[in-house]
Amino acid sequence: MIELFHVWKQYQKPNWALSDISLQVKNGDFIFVTGPSGSGKTTLLKIIFREIFPTEGQILIDGVNILKIPDHKIFRLRRRMGIVFQDFRLIFHRTVFDNVAVPLQVVGVARKEVRRHIFNTLRMVNLHHKMWEYPSRLSYGEQQRVAIARAIVNNPKIILADEPTGNLDPELAFEIVGLFKEINKQGATVIIGTHDRELIRQFGHRILFLQKGKLLGKDKL
Repeated sequence: MIELFHVWKQYQKPNWALSDISLQVKNGDFIFVTGPSGSGKTTLLKIIFREIFPTEGQILIDGVNILKIPDHKIFRLRRRMGIVFQDFRLIFHRTVFDNVAVPLQVVGVARKEVRRHIFNTLRMVNLHHKMWEYPSRLSYGEQQRVAIARAIVNNPKIILADEPTGNLDPELAFEIVGLFKEINKQGATVIIGTHDRELIRQFGHRILFLQKGKLLGKDKL
């Protein structure tokens, strides 16, 4: 379970990126976080990932206060997560294969298993034929799919995705969210930040509405 208690985040005064956010995400939930640009979606996901710290508040994951985890042990939290952020964070001097391999190498998966996992995952996102290409030779949408493949290759317990379909055509966008949905059915908790109302209509169960850093609603479809 992910729990946020009175979380505030301020980058610069007097504005608040997040204002008094309290919520619970149960294990196995599938949630969309939506709202206009600048509403705090990316900040919320980065705080759960503990890439950034809140100005105030607490965040618990399975009862552990992640703000108190020492930096040298934070990898134990992150290897349970699959992350897709808007800037992708691909390693451009390494191949698609090498990029997707990173989460598997961190947890010590055997080399033969690494290759099988990567091929199967890249096939899911229709990039298995470009396994040995470099990201710089891919389109923006293909780079996005590499980032998604890297996030899901290790079957993480938590997936955080910030606009994971923002530059994909509608058909592929539905395929990608469908893939997240299948992973969710296997027990993973999935939180997706998106502007795409059609995706939310088709796949949404629980929706968190943010506006100017405030949580306005927690609806279920």
